[in-house]
Amino acid sequence: MNRRNFLTSLAVLAPTTIFPNGVGFGQSSRSKTKAKNSDAMIVSDVQMLELRARDSDKKSLYIKIITKSGVEGLYGPIDLAAAVQVDHFFAKRLIGFDALAHEAYWDKMIRASRHSRGSHYSLGLSAVDNALWDLKGRYFDVPVYKLLGGARTRLRAYGSCLGYSQEPDDLKAKVQELKAEGYRHQKWFLNKRGPKAGPEGVEQDAETMRLLREAAGDDMEIMIDASWKWDLQYALAWARKVEQYNPWWIEEPFQSLNIDSFIELSRNTSIPVATGEHFYNRWDAHNFLKRDAIRVVQADPEWCGGITETMKICNIASVHGAHVIPHGHSIHAAMHIVASQPEELCPLVEYLIRKMSGDYYYFEKEIPAPKNAFFELSDRPGFGIEFETSKIEDIKQVHWDKNEA
Repeated sequence: MNRRNFLTSLAVLAPTTIFPNGVGFGQSSRSKTKAKNSDAMIVSDVQMLELRARDSDKKSLYIKIITKSGVEGLYGPIDLAAAVQVDHFFAKRLIGFDALAHEAYWDKMIRASRHSRGSHYSLGLSAVDNALWDLKGRYFDVPVYKLLGGARTRLRAYGSCLGYSQEPDDLKAKVQELKAEGYRHQKWFLNKRGPKAGPEGVEQDAETMRLLREAAGDDMEIMIDASWKWDLQYALAWARKVEQYNPWWIEEPFQSLNIDSFIELSRNTSIPVATGEHFYNRWDAHNFLKRDAIRVVQADPEWCGGITETMKICNIASVHGAHVIPHGHSIHAAMHIVASQPEELCPLVEYLIRKMSGDYYYFEKEIPAPKNAFFELSDRPGFGIEFETSKIEDIKQVHWDKNEA
């Protein structure tokens, strides 16, 4: 469909068909849906939408859930792997279900497949769960964080510095630039070396930490992400050299499959150890916390089962006195989870600066971005996602052949 025909068609389509505009995405006010019919909130359709940009090759995928009463939920952008899972497995099992019964649906789905404990299955379930929370927020006409019991509307972001140069002069300049912008917490990535680099690699990675602390001063926090590139001996050697520079955490020195290495590292360093972006449920998090393997849980609501499961992970972490700082693959769900919890439990939102300040949320009217390193949450219903129609050439519902999966 070309743009002229696409836009012309909007004149004859009901306003719920394609675009959310203001509070009129579907019927977002509860007063419009307070139907006496007990079937009002039954899911009637689940759509995977592909948005195509007017002036570039940019495309994004969003999930839309529609009820018989017209109330809709919207979430995205979501990954292709999640979208395919929704299309092939979750959508047909959601149609006919009560859209407000997210807990019942989650429990049904975790029992619906022998492969439900993780991987792409969990990504698909996360997309559906987050869209259901958006739908519920639109139904009750409140933001998701209020549905979760939260009251925080101003959230501190930490600057995640993936992709920036670590040449000494460049690194120093970027640290100080971001500090001036308000980022009092910055995460840098030491993922270019590792055991193959031997003792020289340890020295170089320790020197980078020294330079980071020198550039930052003592009045801000520096976190390090090793992106699975180390082994236990490398991590221990690095930790001994840099404890004097007070890193706020060391993240994912190894894959989370290797829990014994996390336990041993945590026992032998004062630096808090972090992982969790590849936790797929509360049991993964509990296994690490009960063994004192980590002090920071980085469960990602895009991957670990959605808001429903991430909230349970928060409850478990609170018992163990650990932080939950969601991994920042996307921002919408993570922000609302953090806003719903005490700052002592969820102090920060990850902001992948280069990714999120680019075109990741290209099609959205209100792009989530911190100002002076703080997010300000709006009072728009659900996640407040609205499309900027002037940027959109076409929206189409998409499906995938099972042979493509």
